[in-house]
Amino acid sequence: MQARGLTAAAIVSLIGAGFSAKALSPAAPPELPRTPPSGFEAEDHFPGAAWYTAVSDEAAVATGTTGTMALPDLPVPEGAVVDSSIQPAAPFHVAGSAIDHARALQCLTQAVYYEAASEPDDGQRAVAQVVLNRVRHPAFPATVCGVVFQGSEKRGCQFSFACDGAMARIPSRVAWARAARVAEAALAGSVFAPVGMATHYHTYAVTPSWNRALVMTGVFGAHFFHRWKGWWGMAAAFHQAYRGGEPLPAPHLAAATAMAALPADRPHPARPPVVAPAAIQPAYVESGTPTADYAASTLPESQILDKWKDSGKPLR
Repeated sequence: MQARGLTAAAIVSLIGAGFSAKALSPAAPPELPRTPPSGFEAEDHFPGAAWYTAVSDEAAVATGTTGTMALPDLPVPEGAVVDSSIQPAAPFHVAGSAIDHARALQCLTQAVYYEAASEPDDGQRAVAQVVLNRVRHPAFPATVCGVVFQGSEKRGCQFSFACDGAMARIPSRVAWARAARVAEAALAGSVFAPVGMATHYHTYAVTPSWNRALVMTGVFGAHFFHRWKGWWGMAAAFHQAYRGGEPLPAPHLAAATAMAALPADRPHPARPPVVAPAAIQPAYVESGTPTADYAASTLPESQILDKWKDSGKPLR
């Protein structure tokens, strides 16, 4: 009996110790309120932001990276040499009309400004070189404006500033003039050799899904620059000719919007019915057949008496 009492007392003491330990344990720290992002972190746009083309049109923007494209379905030349070194691009020269040159300058300036306005000269020149490298690669459009605004008609921009509303902000005059000088020099043949044949880039803040499939050529400004592996990243693959024909230096209209902007197809007016001319003369005159009561061609005989036939004549 005494043993049972001691056992019960021990159990009660253990239970009490458990409650005491729980009461004495420190309470979980309250969750600190999250500080809302501000400044650069609060913006949806980062230099080099774009949509990765593997996602659907409804997916979110993959910020901080250029888009990518599938390689063209073309055979690699036999005996093609793959060089792992960084090869500088050939000088680029604008062809076409004065309008083509003005549009190319406008589009390249926009790309440099909205992608790398606050970066050093090397960062801006590298961005301009990527755009021109794409113009020469068969996987991309053959115009500067076509490359810069590629995918904007279907909300899948290769450069996010063309889709995220960044162009609605009024640019800084000083920064715009600096970007224009970089773009003008690149279009006049200036080559930023250290970036090589890079066609993609992304910022420090993101790691796009395509970066492991590409080769990094360097780090300039706030971007990592990459080129395709193998022959498609060699200088020989950049053989697409530039012949001008620049589109408008603005985001492309969506297909539905472009169709709605076209003038309505007006139906041709119906040909008026042929109305018979009015019958001015009686039908019998045109027929040539005299009717029964047709008048004689001679005048009737006079009914005036001879003595009165000279009446009315002047006297002589």
